[in-house]
Amino acid sequence: MNKSDLLKKYFGHDSFRQGQEEIIDSILAGRDCLGVMPTGAGKSICFQIPALMLDGVTIVISPLISLMKDQVEALTQSGVSAAYINSTLYAGEYQRIYDIAASGGYKVLYVAPERLLTEDFLGLCAGLKIPLVAVDESHCVSHWGQDFRPSYLKIPEFIAALEKRPVLAAFTATATDTVKADIVKILGLKDPFSVTTGFDRQNLYFEVRKPRDKDEELLSILRGASGGSTIVYCSTRKNVESVCGMLCDNGFNAEMYHAGMADRERKRTQEDFIYDRCGVMVATNAFGMGIDKSDVSLVVHYNMPKDLESYYQEAGRAGRDGGPARCILLYSGRDVNIAEFLIENSHEDSELSPRELAEIRKRDKERLRQMTFYSTTTGCLREFILKYFGDKSPNYCGNCGNCVTKFETVDVTVEAQKILSCIFRLKQRGRSSGRVLIADILLGSRSEKILQGSLDKLSTYGLLKGGNRSRIISIIDFLVREEYIEIEAEHSTCQLTRKADEFVKSRATLLMKLPKEKAEKEKPKQEYEENPELMKLLKQERFRLASTMGVPAYVVFSDATLREMSAKMPLTEEEFLKISGVGSRKAERYGKTFLGIIKDFKQEEDINGA
Repeated sequence: MNKSDLLKKYFGHDSFRQGQEEIIDSILAGRDCLGVMPTGAGKSICFQIPALMLDGVTIVISPLISLMKDQVEALTQSGVSAAYINSTLYAGEYQRIYDIAASGGYKVLYVAPERLLTEDFLGLCAGLKIPLVAVDESHCVSHWGQDFRPSYLKIPEFIAALEKRPVLAAFTATATDTVKADIVKILGLKDPFSVTTGFDRQNLYFEVRKPRDKDEELLSILRGASGGSTIVYCSTRKNVESVCGMLCDNGFNAEMYHAGMADRERKRTQEDFIYDRCGVMVATNAFGMGIDKSDVSLVVHYNMPKDLESYYQEAGRAGRDGGPARCILLYSGRDVNIAEFLIENSHEDSELSPRELAEIRKRDKERLRQMTFYSTTTGCLREFILKYFGDKSPNYCGNCGNCVTKFETVDVTVEAQKILSCIFRLKQRGRSSGRVLIADILLGSRSEKILQGSLDKLSTYGLLKGGNRSRIISIIDFLVREEYIEIEAEHSTCQLTRKADEFVKSRATLLMKLPKEKAEKEKPKQEYEENPELMKLLKQERFRLASTMGVPAYVVFSDATLREMSAKMPLTEEEFLKISGVGSRKAERYGKTFLGIIKDFKQEEDINGA
């Protein structure tokens, strides 16, 4: 059976996505590969199809216990023999899986990197034919990646211990050129075929909001959400607990997840989310990596992450089924302080030299600077993200908060001069301050901090009295972006640059785009229009089947597959097999049930319409 037939039979798709076929062909030709493909782009197909075509068992190395479980369940449902080996198994389960694997009972075997060099696993591999080793989340091998894991450094030793070197294929969602080079070097990829597909997720709507009250804004967003599951990311455990408590107090069925919780509790809340027993998960970035939940329609970042790599990976957990989804970031200046603290206290347990540690933190601070620019730009948010990752994009996407907001070009010369003058006058006193305090000085605030520091005596005090505080802070952010001001790293205070001095002396005009009013957001174009009533019935049946089998609902069928069913209303098995996501095994297992629901619905619709 060829690769296209396997794609349809086991995964229900008629064609490959960008980059998939080229990687599969290279693996089958015996060549190492590096695939950089965004979340939801279908990386797993790139090693699962070759696994079905190659003689022996494919080893997939992944740090994500939840992903292993999800993908093994999905493969099993599709008729592929697969298993995983990680710390969640009991002794008896280990032995059963080892026995089946030793007898050639699996085509795909997932393993945690910590298990690779154990005596029992090496002993198992010695008796297996292993044509392919796939390394998922391969950026974890690099110190320069956003999620370095020392256990990944064991992979080359494991490969060297095998009797015959297999094809090695590495995959990641986001990687800079430095990280890509590290992956190739550290894993020992030999002349790898390298693919970096486009990073654009056109179904995702991006927006940055700067609310006065984040809790009220979050409540407003969630009250306006329509269907699907929601993830709310917070930077700290304390925020996770307070935000989750606030949502529960306001009637939302929310759970929380962070590394400080007991393993049993984390597992319970994660399963509640996966199995749709709760609709909102509030979590730190410890949650979500590898969770293949297809119906997440909203990801809200309560705090700004410390880099765009993390943000895009976390936001990308929305809309994995290809349906429209929203990614909203709630930004405030305090988020920068939190991110700087996290950077300063990261990598402390690593074996890095002081020089390496200093260099990594320097790069982390530059990535934070870019994240801050994203959070304050008035340009197209999608263009900013794609440009950061080296992709080209038009400067208008029509599906982000900035593109659907009307801007007016405003002369901010006078306000900018007063802001820069305030920073200069503070410096003359041997003082410096952050954005908020500068705005308060210019507004003529009578706060205790200003009066105690005699900042009301500054010549710039009250120069913008009666002005809008958020507008002043937006102009300060603009001046930072345009490099008239730089933010001192240790205390997040504003410092003047040489460019600021030149601007003041030149008496040049400074123009800035500021939001005027919201335009009506265009809905993303859909290939087909779903039938809401039929969709509801199909979801109910999917939930019943999933509950009976003890698997997540999306393992039966994804929302995207149900949407297509509800729109096209297949009435025969042949038509059912044409629905994307319906393979022959699933058609055999579920076809009669779902076709019955569709036939009954259509019959009732025809009677009512007669």
